[in-house]
Amino acid sequence: MSAPSTSPSFTFRNAAGHDVFVRRWIPADKPRAALAVVHGLAEHSGRYEHFARALNDSGFAVYALDRRGHGHTVAPDALGDGGTDSWNGTLEDIALLEGIIRSEYPRLGLFLFGHSLGSVFVQRYMQLHGTELAGAVLSGTFGRVRDLGNLLAMVDTMSAGAAAQQRTLSPATMAGYNKAFENRTGFEWLSRDPAQVDAYVKDPLCGFAVTNGYVRDFLYGFAETWEPANEARVPVTLPILIFSGERDPVGEEMASVKDLAGRYRSRGARDLKVTFYPEGRHEMLNELNRDEVMRDVIGWLREH
Repeated sequence: MSAPSTSPSFTFRNAAGHDVFVRRWIPADKPRAALAVVHGLAEHSGRYEHFARALNDSGFAVYALDRRGHGHTVAPDALGDGGTDSWNGTLEDIALLEGIIRSEYPRLGLFLFGHSLGSVFVQRYMQLHGTELAGAVLSGTFGRVRDLGNLLAMVDTMSAGAAAQQRTLSPATMAGYNKAFENRTGFEWLSRDPAQVDAYVKDPLCGFAVTNGYVRDFLYGFAETWEPANEARVPVTLPILIFSGERDPVGEEMASVKDLAGRYRSRGARDLKVTFYPEGRHEMLNELNRDEVMRDVIGWLREH
């Protein structure tokens, strides 16, 4: 195996005129394939470095952008503000990153990896650009939000005018995720590993509130993504890996994940693998058995 080497981070200018921050990890030897990471809500690309270095050891070039309103793509005081039409804008940013990767490695297959909210961006991206991908990986994903119609009506009211910049969705509003777990920090739903939970809590680029306008954008994005006609646009030949913790509250302890996988199967998906890890919570890449999880994911990527 080749020892991983880290290439410098870079930025690219998106259609909104803002600089998008990207981390890039390149193996020392010639890459065999490339993978782009789309992170979750209220976190950032730097949290995937351990995964990227493991991928480097298997010959994968890895890129991870900070999404709009996250990480180093915005000033610290603007965290949680994705700007106008952040849902479609983020999809455009992913497409721009894909173009950059292909310009650097035009002959390599490209995989897309999304975690949590990032996985729903990947769900939609598969519909729009699935024929361009070698495969897609959905981590900590979900395929429904209960009472989505009522939530859309409520968020329309909450995000009208100046209220769009208010931050109603905060870590406190997600406390329900922690009800089934110990409540040392309120973020035990992320992982059984206290060190990983503490690292998240102490990270200034994690756990922040987001604007009402941002919530509106991604809720409408969910509704669009889960339209049957749109889900039918995912190429049936596209390899898809879904993995989740059995106790992940975001995936409704497997129920929402199984619902999503069932819809893909009903529409003819030919290469779909679903893995659930016993006792696992939301961030399987940061769980107690993360080495096992990364071996499984990398093994699937190598097969494809």
